[in-house]
Amino acid sequence: QAAGADMPIVLKSPADIDKMRASGLVVARAHALARSLIRPGVSTGEIDAAVHELIVDAGGYPSFLGYHGYPRSICASVNEQIVHGIPGDRVLVEGDIISIDIGVKLDGFHADAAVTHAVGEISEEKRALIEATEGAFWAGYHEVREGRRMGDVSHAIQTYAETRGYGVILGYGGHGIGRSMHEDPHVSNAGAPGSGTLLRPGMTFAIEPMLCIGPPDAIELDDGWTVVVASGQPAAHFEHTVAVAGEEALILTAAVEPVV
Repeated sequence: QAAGADMPIVLKSPADIDKMRASGLVVARAHALARSLIRPGVSTGEIDAAVHELIVDAGGYPSFLGYHGYPRSICASVNEQIVHGIPGDRVLVEGDIISIDIGVKLDGFHADAAVTHAVGEISEEKRALIEATEGAFWAGYHEVREGRRMGDVSHAIQTYAETRGYGVILGYGGHGIGRSMHEDPHVSNAGAPGSGTLLRPGMTFAIEPMLCIGPPDAIELDDGWTVVVASGQPAAHFEHTVAVAGEEALILTAAVEPVV
């Protein structure tokens, strides 16, 4: 998600975090469903429809649907598409990779997570990219604790990715989340250690590294949403919603593992 205007950081109460965890559990169930559907011959629109039904049946609302005019319930970004791919008639083929991004609003609170999946058998190059993107998330996650700064999270993501030879997509990143889909602080995927927002208990935000093979130059397509790697090389995306809780971070969107 692109960084927005500065807003006050909203600290969440334990009751608020419990509600976000409930939203996050629906996100996790939706990801499990999406993972079960991903195979050659399935369209991105079919995955979107199934996830939409699950979210509504759980009493929630898809956070993305209608957000600034976004027309679908999930984002489904294939191969060189980084984020915000619009589901539709595109049919998945063997060797594709697809990033599924899902947000849920339940009882007034949002949660958000993304995973990149393989479609059938994929190249070792794509498999390594998916694994590195998830690894970059965990590198950032381990810096989330009271007294650290957001730059520590960003620097860990950047260092993990770049030392493994991957491009870090800049201009897009994580974000605060709670009663609104996007709140402060912005969570960059690159930064200087010791810089940025001080992390305090009650802060909730999404960490979401986006990595690619080759130069990390990104462009937005004419649909006004889909962001792609300019070179056409593949990209991957991994995200969880987390809460700062003293010496540890809570993952509110449960254990969402990629299929590789």
